Amino acid sequence: MKRQRALVLCLPMLGATAAVAEDFQLPAEVTPQLRAACETDVRRLCIGNAPTVAKVKRCVMLKYFQLGKKCQVELASVGFSR
Repeated sequence: MKRQRALVLCLPMLGATAAVAEDFQLPAEVTPQLRAACETDVRRLCIGNAPTVAKVKRCVMLKYFQLGKKCQVELASVGFSR
């Protein structure tokens, strides 16, 4: 449950393409610190053609150890642990 919640927190960083980002409202749980720590990694590793919330969530889970340490720390601070 905590893992899923934390992955949902990553979703804003996922609001990947400009078209998606325009309509995407960041959840209140996504702190500026979390976004700053993870956005670059999530975009680099998990945002491809036609990203969906499900695809990005799965990617963040699968590539957790490829995310930067700052991102991992921020995710852990909101309850995600691997």
